[in-house]
Amino acid sequence: MLVRRLVSTQFPEWAHLPVKPIVCGGMDNRSFRLGDEMVVRLPSAAAYAAQPEKESVWLPRLAPSLQLAIPPCVALGQPAEGYPWRWSIYRWIEGESVAPEEVANSKVFAAGVADFLVALQRIDAKGGPAPGAHNFHRGGSLTAYDAETRDALQHLEWRIDTKAATALWAAATRTAWTHCPVWIHGDISVGNLLSQDNRLIGVIDFGNLGVGDPACDLSIAWTVFRGESRKAFQSKLPYDPATWLRARAWTLWKALIIAADLTQTNAVEWRDPWTIIQQMMGET
Repeated sequence: MLVRRLVSTQFPEWAHLPVKPIVCGGMDNRSFRLGDEMVVRLPSAAAYAAQPEKESVWLPRLAPSLQLAIPPCVALGQPAEGYPWRWSIYRWIEGESVAPEEVANSKVFAAGVADFLVALQRIDAKGGPAPGAHNFHRGGSLTAYDAETRDALQHLEWRIDTKAATALWAAATRTAWTHCPVWIHGDISVGNLLSQDNRLIGVIDFGNLGVGDPACDLSIAWTVFRGESRKAFQSKLPYDPATWLRARAWTLWKALIIAADLTQTNAVEWRDPWTIIQQMMGET
């Protein structure tokens, strides 16, 4: 097995530990348990190759300011054995990934996610990685996905109200984050949130980490939360209407490209993009 060879040659002190693949380990990386206390993550494509080094640099700086557990990088591997990119070993964090239906109406869980974002955004963002190809422009301008969004709308004109969707998208792209850049996680998905008794206890997978506009981290308000839990989430993040409009547009973009079959995802909260699209156009 590739992972065993990489570990054995580069970190022989762990060569005796068993290696087991993690089911549903994500799309950006292939993940494997290394013994009981560590996890190996290998980028699955060139588009994700910058993530291990970025996480190894920034997560140790962010962790002291966050009350929740985040994965400490314990080793950074080099290309070898025919594998072309750097790879990483992290300390395993105990906790359970939650299903959207388990926390959709949980005000406690929603508030926990909001509190994490508040804490993350309070950390000094000076020198942090600006939006770009390394994080698929999370935290950057929506215009990076304008062509893709309009392509998806053309594919779906027979299925949705494309006039309303186009109007929402156009209105959002006319706005911008005018404050200092803040830290963003870039992929606030239930698969990256660890819980215990439906309370958020940890956050993983910071591959899309960057600094910029926080709107991209707010999609969970619609993809997962409902009713009072959504209100609990939003009340702790009192952004201006333009930021919430861009958050809706980020959510709409992702739902559109999934519905139009322009991208794939294994994130369970996106399994019904049609309902999310209707939510975005039904919001006021």
